[in-house]
Amino acid sequence: MNNKQADILWFKDIHFTDTNLVGGKGANLGEMYNLGIPVPNGFCVTANAYFKFIEFNNLKPKIKAILDITDFDQPDQLEATSKKIRQIINKSPIPRDIAQNIMKSYKRLSDWGGLRNVAVAVRTSATAEDSADASFAGQGDTFLNVTGESNVINRVRDCWSSLFTSRSLFYQVKKKYDHFKIGVAVPVQKLVRSDSSGICFTVNPVTNDKKEIIVETVWGLGEYIVQGKVTPDQHIINKTDWTVKTYNKASQDIQLVRAASETKEVSVPKSKQDSSKITDQMAIKIAKIGQKLHNHYAKPQDIEFAIEKGKLYIVQTRPITTVESNKITLDNQKANINQIPDLKGDPASPGTSSGKVVIINNPKYLNKAQKGQILVTEMTTPDFVPAMKKVNGIITDRGGQTSHAAIVSRELGVPCVVGTKTATKLFKDGDLVTLNGTTGEIWKGDLTGSISNQPKIEKVDPHLKNRNWPLKFPKEMSTVSDYFGPNL
Repeated sequence: MNNKQADILWFKDIHFTDTNLVGGKGANLGEMYNLGIPVPNGFCVTANAYFKFIEFNNLKPKIKAILDITDFDQPDQLEATSKKIRQIINKSPIPRDIAQNIMKSYKRLSDWGGLRNVAVAVRTSATAEDSADASFAGQGDTFLNVTGESNVINRVRDCWSSLFTSRSLFYQVKKKYDHFKIGVAVPVQKLVRSDSSGICFTVNPVTNDKKEIIVETVWGLGEYIVQGKVTPDQHIINKTDWTVKTYNKASQDIQLVRAASETKEVSVPKSKQDSSKITDQMAIKIAKIGQKLHNHYAKPQDIEFAIEKGKLYIVQTRPITTVESNKITLDNQKANINQIPDLKGDPASPGTSSGKVVIINNPKYLNKAQKGQILVTEMTTPDFVPAMKKVNGIITDRGGQTSHAAIVSRELGVPCVVGTKTATKLFKDGDLVTLNGTTGEIWKGDLTGSISNQPKIEKVDPHLKNRNWPLKFPKEMSTVSDYFGPNL
């Protein structure tokens, strides 16, 4: 059997050109593995297996009947449709030959690790991830710390069903994709017991400086860096001489770690709370691998890494696609404010704006946010996106340049400052403030009189979806289109 017919492919047999078989995530893992990048070993259950599963259970007419009576602009209907379809898929048996191949591959991976049941990450990799707009990147489910043959098989099926999450269904309809031509591959990869983890950008994601590489790191698993639940350490590496240009250390008192039930939050030992997560030498090592991937793909990269007992692993790479929108915003930012700021944080999304403060720390109160205000919050989640689309600017207490607030703000063209620590305490509802998302500075009052307003870049970027965040539609949203924007 050749690769194009295979149900299982090991990373060593996968290349970037295999996106139709293993999706964008799987193709990048195989490409990096064969480049000699330190990628934890694993295999992909290919899209062939998914299509065979659908045909074996005659699921297409059952799913089509449900989709045909769904109004995709109504969140309640969309959620109900997603739930029905996923239940049907998750109750359907996997063909015996495919299940046996998955079990054999998992056992082989465990044997290589010298373990009876190696812990793995099971991720979704849709074959539409390589499309022009990459709208499927990261929309599927991810399961960490999965052990045992039966659990791996069940999680593979869960990944298959995640093609039909409400979020994914909405995009398929709006992009006019055929639901039954999109395949789902599932990378199964040895899980890294991360002492620390992080994200590397091979250009500065705020200033677009091509001579800088940003490396942000937290204790434990990497989910908290994306959620903005903790503020990461940040190294800025100068590409011209491979030195640390800037280092900002952040205290961290909680971390996400592996547990019997996948993951749990624990306290960081006091002796480590104010310690550096990685050395300068490790930051430079990460940056050099990042540049190697940047050169290989000929595009700026957003790279996820994990470190276990001093050993570095790269677990994902994807292109940065906000470079052009950042350039438009930076070009329009024609003046700086020559006044000492009242508060300073980390620059997260370029541009200068002002407005009245609205403080929201719970998504239940998103209806407080009005057009033209400045959203001030401890941190944002995907539930905050409707409010983030309305406001003139965003300020958070926690998070770094790779947090949800930062990524979504860049994506929407909204100026943002993160990691201020005290914004929710310093300001109150109705205060007039000005923020500069390029410098991380914040002032009381409106100081934008001499500065042109920044246009919002109404564009949906795959980075908005690529961390597998949970998605809920707020009850006050009248249609799903309100959530994602009219241009979809």
